[in-house]
Amino acid sequence: MLRLKKLSCSRPAIGLSSRLSFTNRDDNSFPLIPPHNPSQWLSNRFLDIFQMGNKAAIEKERARLSDEMNRGYFADISELKQHGGKIATANKIIIPGMAAVKFPSLEVNYSDGTTLKLPITADKNDADAYKNDVPKASLLCLTFRASSQAMTDSWSTPFIDAFSNSENVGLYEVNFIDSWILSRNPIKKLLLRMMRKSNPDGPKGALQRQIVYSFGDNYYFRKELKILNLLTGYIFLVDKFGRIRWQGFGLATQDELSWLLSCTSLLLEEN
Repeated sequence: MLRLKKLSCSRPAIGLSSRLSFTNRDDNSFPLIPPHNPSQWLSNRFLDIFQMGNKAAIEKERARLSDEMNRGYFADISELKQHGGKIATANKIIIPGMAAVKFPSLEVNYSDGTTLKLPITADKNDADAYKNDVPKASLLCLTFRASSQAMTDSWSTPFIDAFSNSENVGLYEVNFIDSWILSRNPIKKLLLRMMRKSNPDGPKGALQRQIVYSFGDNYYFRKELKILNLLTGYIFLVDKFGRIRWQGFGLATQDELSWLLSCTSLLLEEN
C-alpha cells in the first residue's frame, strides 16, 4: 500500500514537470507531439505564403463560390416548373459569321477512352488532306443531368433523319460528369466501359451520333456560354471555324426544328 501511494503521488509531479518543460520551450521550435488532425501539420507560415502568392486565385474562387451559392438545384427546379426547360426560343435565322462568338474548347472522351477536342475546326488542321474531314456544320447537344436527355434527343433525332446522308455534318452529344470521384482515373475508366456497353448502335449512314463524355469541373466552360440551369438541354450549331451560328434550349418544337434544319442547310452552302 505504501509503495502504491508513493507511485500515485509521484505521477502528477511528472506530468506537471513535463507541462513546464513544454511551456519553457522556445515558441519557434516544433512540438514533440504532432497534432491529431493532419491538416494542422502545415505551419501558419506556409499557409500565409501560399495565400500571399495566390491572392488573385483566392479572389476568383471566392467569386465562384458566391456565384454558385446564389444559384443552386432548387432554383433550377423552380425554373423548370415555370417553363419546362425552355429558357428562350431558338434562333429563327442564322447568326452572321462576323457577329458569332466561338464555342469554347472542350476536351471529351469516347466510351473507348480516346480523347477529342470540340469543336472540330478548320484552323486546327494545316494540311489540305485533313481539311475535308472538318464538318461544315456541327450540332453540339449538351447534357448536364439525366433529366435533359430527352430534350437533346428531341433535337438530335430529327437532325439525323434530315442529314443522314451528308458527309459535311457532325453531331455530338456531350454528357457532363462533374463528380470528383467519378472523374478519378480508375472509376472513370470503369464508367466509360459501362457506357460503351450501354450505348446502342444507331442507324448506319454518313452522319453518326457521336456520344462523348466530359469529366471534371465545368464551371468556367458554362460561364463562357452563360449556362445557368443544369436541368435543361442546350443545343449549339457550330460552323467549321468553331463559331456558334444558332442556339436552342429544352424540348424542340416543330417550328424550331424547321429553323435548325434551315440554318444547317445555309451553313452547308457557305464557302
